[in-house]
Amino acid sequence: MYVPEAFAETDLTTLHALMHEHPLATVVSLNADRLQASHVPLVLYPDEGPFGTLRGHLARANPQWSTLDASVDGLCIFHGPEAYITPSWYESKKEHGKVVPTWNYVTVHAGGPLKVIKDADWLLTNVNAVTDQHEADRAERWRVSDAPDRFVQTMLRGIVGIEICISQLDGKWKLSQNRPDEDRQGVVQGLADEHGADEAISRVTAERAET
Repeated sequence: MYVPEAFAETDLTTLHALMHEHPLATVVSLNADRLQASHVPLVLYPDEGPFGTLRGHLARANPQWSTLDASVDGLCIFHGPEAYITPSWYESKKEHGKVVPTWNYVTVHAGGPLKVIKDADWLLTNVNAVTDQHEADRAERWRVSDAPDRFVQTMLRGIVGIEICISQLDGKWKLSQNRPDEDRQGVVQGLADEHGADEAISRVTAERAET
């Protein structure tokens, strides 16, 4: 990923927070002579490995795991908040008009060896972890154990696990940091008006404008 210095985010806690808050990653791998991608909710284990470890699963019918070129690292792309930025929000438009549209976004790329796991106990642990993470804040939590055991075992036979011990982690917070202060404040106000002050893209843009 191309990351100009102004947009680079290197704080591990910040990167992990984005991955935890937006866990549906695009998992990209080299398979035979082409790239393949799947959209997979991943659980981050931040204390395993230098940058953390990611675990999830694919459908057994998905050819991405069975044709994987294991000699090439996989890539997991986590998509954070994003928004179109109109030049109409820039103070510079009034001054000289030399402005163009752009897109603000937050993303994390996590790369590393992509391992396929078929062990039933491992798969059950992972399915429980994914479920518990996303049911935690619900008043009536659903648990895997709520389903009949025989049904769960049948479902487990239909998936394979994937694990990525992260060896490279890149973050890009493209939030108008390269614009003059007046333009950045215009973007903050424009996003707040258009998306609402509590929307994620408005919030993170405002936070970066203050730093």
